This record gives sequence, C-alpha cells and structure tokens, in this order.
Amino acid sequence: MPGKKETRSKKGKFEEDPGEEWILRLYVAGQTPNSLAAFENLKKICEEHMDCRYKIEVIDLLKNPQLARDHQIVAVPTLIRKLPTPVKKIIGNLSDTEKVLVGLDLRRVE
Repeated sequence: MPGKKETRSKKGKFEEDPGEEWILRLYVAGQTPNSLAAFENLKKICEEHMDCRYKIEVIDLLKNPQLARDHQIVAVPTLIRKLPTPVKKIIGNLSDTEKVLVGLDLRRVE
C-alpha cells in the first residue's frame, strides 16, 4: 500500500448513476494494522458495490504530512468521497460495511 494506488473492479453492483466514476481518497499514516484493514475493507466494498466505476487513491500522511492540514484530516484512516458530489468523509477502518454503504450513499437508511 505504499504511496498512491488505483483499484478497479469488474464485478458487483453499482446502485448510483452507472455512468459516473467514483473517486475515493483513503488517508492513512503508514502501514499500520488499521490502515491496512481500511484499505482491504474499502477494496472489498468497491468490488461488491461499484462495478468497476471507481478509483482509490491511498495517501500516506507520513510521507506527505502537509496534506493532513491542507485536506482537513484530523484522524486516520479517513476516507473521502471526492466524486460523486457531495463530498463525504468517513473515519475509521471501514469494518462496519453497512455504515460505510450508508455513509457513501450506496444504501439508504431504512
């Protein structure tokens, strides 16, 4: 997970506009267990729910600490949904799939 990564999937469901690409930024601080878990959890969610219409950018704040202030990151790991708008922010290792899906507007609160 060093530096910046992009991941795309060819399977799963996409419940939003099928023509729109999702841009997701995952802010981490090195390769801690929480950071690695957040990446794996995010990758699994994307593969199952976004049908190859996503890009994951992993930003290591240990390598670029100024980005924490510039992008208003107060805790890591933090996921930012840049597109589609509006921008959404989720903090944590993304282990609660239902909360992540609701937070990303992939699933409605019932």
